[in-house]
Amino acid sequence: MEQFHRLSRNAMHTFAVWSPKAEQVSVVTDEGEFSMQREDRGWWRVAVASAGPGTRYAFRVDGGSERPDPRSPFQPDGPHARSRVVDHSEFRWTDAGFQAKPLSSAVIYELHIGTFTEAGTFHAAIERLDHLVDLGVTHVELMPVAEFDGDRGWGYDGVDLFAPHHHYGDPGSLKSLVNACHERGLAVLLDVVYNHLGPSGNYLREFGPYFSDRHHTPWGEAVNFDGPYSDGVRRFFCDNALMWLRDYHFDGLRLDAVHAIVDTSAIPFLEQLALEVEQLQAHLGRHLVLIAESDLNDPRLVRSRESGGMELDAQWSDDFHHALHTVLSGETSGYYADFGAVSDLAKAFQQPFLYAGEASQFRRRRHGRPPTELPAHRFLAYMHNHDQIGNRAAGDRLASGIDADLAMVGAALVLLSPYVPMLFQGEEWRASSPFQYFVNFGDAELNRAVREGRRREFGEFGWRPEQIADPTDEATFQRSKLKWSELDGAEHSQMVAWYKQLIELRRRIPALTDGRLELIESECDDERRWLLVERGPIAILANLSEQPLELPMKPEWPTHVLLASKPDIRIDAAARLPANSIAVLGPEE
Repeated sequence: MEQFHRLSRNAMHTFAVWSPKAEQVSVVTDEGEFSMQREDRGWWRVAVASAGPGTRYAFRVDGGSERPDPRSPFQPDGPHARSRVVDHSEFRWTDAGFQAKPLSSAVIYELHIGTFTEAGTFHAAIERLDHLVDLGVTHVELMPVAEFDGDRGWGYDGVDLFAPHHHYGDPGSLKSLVNACHERGLAVLLDVVYNHLGPSGNYLREFGPYFSDRHHTPWGEAVNFDGPYSDGVRRFFCDNALMWLRDYHFDGLRLDAVHAIVDTSAIPFLEQLALEVEQLQAHLGRHLVLIAESDLNDPRLVRSRESGGMELDAQWSDDFHHALHTVLSGETSGYYADFGAVSDLAKAFQQPFLYAGEASQFRRRRHGRPPTELPAHRFLAYMHNHDQIGNRAAGDRLASGIDADLAMVGAALVLLSPYVPMLFQGEEWRASSPFQYFVNFGDAELNRAVREGRRREFGEFGWRPEQIADPTDEATFQRSKLKWSELDGAEHSQMVAWYKQLIELRRRIPALTDGRLELIESECDDERRWLLVERGPIAILANLSEQPLELPMKPEWPTHVLLASKPDIRIDAAARLPANSIAVLGPEE
């Protein structure tokens, strides 16, 4: 837990807040109310004697109600209460010298603190880190942990972006988790949301022009990144990113839905953020990364600035996921209408965007831009993530809804792809628990609006209202918690062993971490449902049908089986694969 020292008589803390249009601002503590002095660029500041770590405080703008600090480091009683002063220098780190592995060799594991363990806290997560190390994971990615209203939620409704959610633990607890990861050789990434703020407990508008009426997002007001006073707004979000990387020792950030960040500036916010993170990286001497989520299929996010890009380190590739999901599941509703053939999956192994200027049936327009000359390491591939599971009526996992043999094939195609592989919590043992959307605002009317909104949103997939889990019911949250006892079951432990073998093989064979897409060849048959991917000396041959498959071997194909999902796979003059199986062929080691 965060330790707060007893204040001496000579203690002094300086409170500061940005409120460029205010006429007067004061800070309120248990000791009284103190007027703040206006400074340059909209800042207000005052030094208060006998205030320091542990002090509870709030701001009052132009005589209004008490409001928590927009940059509050901790909200122990939630987003509507007073903030608490935190001294980040008090934590004793033991991770000196730790360096994250490069993304080119990474295996990322996405998790949600509230459902990863039964207790759902930062400290409880530490108890399961050895499992991730044993699995072969290199990077842990935390879904958003910033303070939000309520005792449960995904974290994308954060309102106090500088404060860890108090139900997960205090700032010291989060630092302990990051420190424990580093001690085990695990890098830690944090999901941050800079495209909108949550609807409950969001008091930023009372302090300044943080939001824009000129732009809108699907989730509420758009952030003012390019209008009047946007310099101060951009400073807020850049400082937030730098704080997580500097004060909490995170090794990188995942930027949520950057397509919803509307910014017409000559130097867009994302480019500014990337530049400032580079500067912090040079100062700290630690490798830091920025990974974007975007549905635009725009490679300029990761292109160099010299080539007109933002120069982020990587971005998610939903096209790879959709191609894989539809082939494994047979689903073609909603946005899956643009996918479904084995040839789509074959193409996805050679380029991260299947839609790179092609006409999209779902969007009813052309979509995307060619990602030419970019290495595969700039893109993430996955069979599951929080969105693709949770944004389903029942929050059901693909792997638990298909044959176990087919789930093994799917895992192999992700982990042996040229892209940076990412797993979602529990995937490695084919967890039975769903990951459903859950939320619990203090406002009953807001909860009702969320319930009705989810039902409307899922209409395009053909799901009936009664199929959709109530996101405000606590049972929805409880169902989503991982059942770690499942690891004792034979079927689940066999799946974990398969994931370990795949990760170990990826690490052992240089061709499997080679990000040069021009070296990859793929063949397929949409009717017979087989797929061949050649990666240098390695051949990956998958039978995605319910029937046994026999293919004549080509002279250039390797014949030694490095790994196979079923024991009765035979390779001689022909490749004989049982239904729903995969084999990795290569030279004898």
